[in-house]
Amino acid sequence: MQADSTAPVSAPAPAPAPAPSGTRRVREFAARWEALLLGLILVTVIVGQGISSEFLTTDSFTTGSLDFSEVALMALPLALVIIAAEIDLSVASVLALSSAVTASLWNAGLPIELIIPICLVVGALCGAFNGVLVTRFGLPSLAVTIGTLALFRGLAFVVIGDESVTDFPAVWTDRAFGNFAGTFVPDTIVLFAILAIAFGVLLHATPFGRSVYAIGANEEAAYFAGLRVKRIKLILFVLSGTVAALAGIVISLRNSTAAANVGQGFELTAITAVLLGGVSIFGGRGTLIGVALALFLLGAIQKALLLSESISSYWIQIVTGTLLVVSVLGPNVVRRATEARRRRSHQRPEEGQ
Repeated sequence: MQADSTAPVSAPAPAPAPAPSGTRRVREFAARWEALLLGLILVTVIVGQGISSEFLTTDSFTTGSLDFSEVALMALPLALVIIAAEIDLSVASVLALSSAVTASLWNAGLPIELIIPICLVVGALCGAFNGVLVTRFGLPSLAVTIGTLALFRGLAFVVIGDESVTDFPAVWTDRAFGNFAGTFVPDTIVLFAILAIAFGVLLHATPFGRSVYAIGANEEAAYFAGLRVKRIKLILFVLSGTVAALAGIVISLRNSTAAANVGQGFELTAITAVLLGGVSIFGGRGTLIGVALALFLLGAIQKALLLSESISSYWIQIVTGTLLVVSVLGPNVVRRATEARRRRSHQRPEEGQ
């Protein structure tokens, strides 16, 4: 008995999509903001070496890293705050308040081992104050932290006045100013690396980090999805204040001087590093790898300008301000260009049908 020739024939299974070629991977990486940062770092290294033969030396790396270490520390939690579509302009003032508290408690006879946790608690309380005003009272973080920028700096002068303390124990100042295990890498950069890994894992490999991205992308949708939006934002502000206080301890011990006027302008440099690293000012986008590359770029630019004998140090402020504008404009332009390229690539197969 012959089989029915009209029996339905199953359609062949669709072939699996081809894996992206090496050229495509290269193009995708080249379109990323991190690739542009790597290119800018390379250009800065070449120009910096042309400005001064001392640029590419271990001493230059050590001193440049030390000068930028406190900004680097503050930029880590600040990146998470901005990804959540908030801002914290008070970080440098928390740093100054921490330095003032360090000086006051040392004058009172407390050991550094006890001063450090007290200062961290002070920083956490400052961050909690910002967070409560933003999350519980519904105030915009920009306005809140502009106010606390002045408030915390004023409290620092109340605590210590115009005085400065310089007689910290050498065992602690050597740790803050020394290098790790006899290398040219400062201890403060090792501290930054540890915190960068910790914050990187928190942001990119945990449900908490995914919640931060979701809140920044669409806070209302995140709320209706069951996320504890207010609690998460409060935690972010507490982290920002705590690490800013840690930076205040570091700068006090590194410079062997604690005072209320330290860190002025650091908040703008930290925000510049975060935005230059590809974090969207509108929230929901960004990586800590990009922030780390931006910190390296800013540190290299600052070191090159300081080594130049013909360029005024005021150019550091000019370059920082310019990069702040570029960091807001640049990622948006790149993202729009990438989206336009994707739309064109999707339209071509449809036109050929």
